[in-house]
Amino acid sequence: MTLEYARKTLSGPFDLTKFEVRHVPGALKLSQEMGWPYRSEDWEFAAAVGQGLVLMHNSAVIGTAMWWNYGEAYASAGMIIVTASAQGGGFGSQLFDGLLAATGGRNLLLNSTDEGLTLYKRRGFAAWGAVFQHQGPLDVAVVPDDRGDIRPAALSDLVAIQAFDERAFGMPRRAMVAALADVGDVAVIDHGGRIAGYAIARRFGRGYVIGPVAAESVHDAQRLILAQLSGLKGQFVRIDIHAEHGWGDWLGSLGLEQVGQATAMVKGQRPVSAGPARMFALANQSFG
Repeated sequence: MTLEYARKTLSGPFDLTKFEVRHVPGALKLSQEMGWPYRSEDWEFAAAVGQGLVLMHNSAVIGTAMWWNYGEAYASAGMIIVTASAQGGGFGSQLFDGLLAATGGRNLLLNSTDEGLTLYKRRGFAAWGAVFQHQGPLDVAVVPDDRGDIRPAALSDLVAIQAFDERAFGMPRRAMVAALADVGDVAVIDHGGRIAGYAIARRFGRGYVIGPVAAESVHDAQRLILAQLSGLKGQFVRIDIHAEHGWGDWLGSLGLEQVGQATAMVKGQRPVSAGPARMFALANQSFG
């Protein structure tokens, strides 16, 4: 369907404008149409820590595209949706081209569904890996590691957590980490006053999401996840992990089965971790 045909089908004015809080109800309706579990609170949080575009038709939201700024060199993109009645009419390209212009030439990360791959490849994105979505009701009582080096974070830990996150992800996300810590429960690995990993559990979608999870080894990442899961028995839990680390079966053994997968893509240069710190689980597939 051409853009011209779509405009004839959806008659009336179209407006591509800045995403604002007043657009949340329309955006929520779009994500529900896609079967995504976002709540109004999840859209409000995403808008508060990021920015984006919304496509309006006759005062209704028919498309969204969001991005999050991580310094002068990097950004991530996501929550790119076009209503079913407008798909195939060029609206997705229009939204995404507007987002690319807004990011100012930054290296841009996103996690793509199969449906979005063609558009992103045409815009210069290259695949570099995969993200596995694990989720399910936590029906088992999880016993945390009793080594004694994992504890709840204090406000005074925030700067060290932000620094660890930057080493793990390879880009500065201080504002994002602070916002996530403000709405979630944070556990840290404390090696004699040195933060050696952290994990955040917060309300999201159908229940809780655990992420980001950053640590210096797969084992430490798993220990942090166990510490967070130990307080979530009976809750619905989601964790999105980088496939390259190869520990999805471990999550499955806890009842958190893999239910989906996305292609990790980058336009430009992928950020590089520093030292042993690595990012093992995402805040969500849009934020990274």
